[in-house]
Amino acid sequence: MNTTTTRPPGVERNAAPLLHGTEAVALGAVLPGGQWGHGPATDQFEADVADMLGVTDTVAVNSGTSALHLALRSIGIGPGDDVVLPSLTFCASVQAITWNGAAPRFAEIDPRTLAVTPDTVLEALTPNTRAVMPVLYGGRAVDLAPIRDHLAGRGIQIIEDAAHAFGSRYPDGTMVGADPAVLTCFSHDPIKNLTTGQGGTIVPRTREEAAALRSLRLFGIVQSKDARASLTSYEVQGPGMRFDMSQLNAAIGLAQLQHFPQTAAHRQYLWRTFQAALTGLEGVRLVDVDVANTVPFNCVVVLDHHRDDVFRHLREHGIGVAVHYPPNHTQAAFLPWHRDLPVTEQVTSQILGLPFHPAMTHDSVRYTVAALADAIKATS
Repeated sequence: MNTTTTRPPGVERNAAPLLHGTEAVALGAVLPGGQWGHGPATDQFEADVADMLGVTDTVAVNSGTSALHLALRSIGIGPGDDVVLPSLTFCASVQAITWNGAAPRFAEIDPRTLAVTPDTVLEALTPNTRAVMPVLYGGRAVDLAPIRDHLAGRGIQIIEDAAHAFGSRYPDGTMVGADPAVLTCFSHDPIKNLTTGQGGTIVPRTREEAAALRSLRLFGIVQSKDARASLTSYEVQGPGMRFDMSQLNAAIGLAQLQHFPQTAAHRQYLWRTFQAALTGLEGVRLVDVDVANTVPFNCVVVLDHHRDDVFRHLREHGIGVAVHYPPNHTQAAFLPWHRDLPVTEQVTSQILGLPFHPAMTHDSVRYTVAALADAIKATS
């Protein structure tokens, strides 16, 4: 790579939010009201996300981690229960399980997609399994249809960790979040496909489930905030904590939603540009995200050799590579649930996340791939 070439935008960061210029206006409309907790903007965000997904209801919370934690709690997951999930995920997925008192049961992944498969889920089931949590790595949907009847027959429910997958679809065209048999959780942190600054969304399967989640996310109080303003008391019906999404975060999300089709298209364009640029680069395999149906969250390659050396070389030359993620079954916090997962251990020693976010351009992609080729050559 010619080091005198002008550095194109975005290559120094692995991921970044994209602001459209309307977020500040949306925040300015909410700020003067002085009521910045859950409010009308939050309700509107829930309604607009539901309209986009084609569902009747969504429940907005303060993070994707909270979404997973509350989804698990809402279906009664607790001590004595096992929840199947891949080891290759952000540690938040596992913490949501352990904080409910349940045990993570790590499943093997497909090295092509870095996600669980029906077969690896079946292999991981135990007599105590009460839920399966597929992680939609990179935004690609995980289709567990072939084993749904088997899972249902054993009383096992599916909770999707769709933190990467807002806007993605299954191969049959169904939106992620619109499957009535699956409890879906999205993340809206700063670098996700749709950001609210910080936040998450749960897509409940029934009105009763939505009501339970709303109670859990705000102290177990039955009455809405507006209703409580006109009452001399309120009713606490069950457990709950403060997990609601503020109006400030919802205002950002509403502004982002208006531009989401353009954001989604640009992410697909960038991923396809990477796909073309990486073709023929020896020792590198691009992880398949099924881009025709996916709004890609990241762009990950698997390197045949010297991943750590390539990582350091690129970072030293200002290229924002990252590793998503170190395997959880080898983390000290989760060693009680360690299993032998040879595919996961092999692939997590080889994966490398390239810079990928909407501020990048065609030139950013070409520059990054040229730098990767130089790094492979320099470290071989």
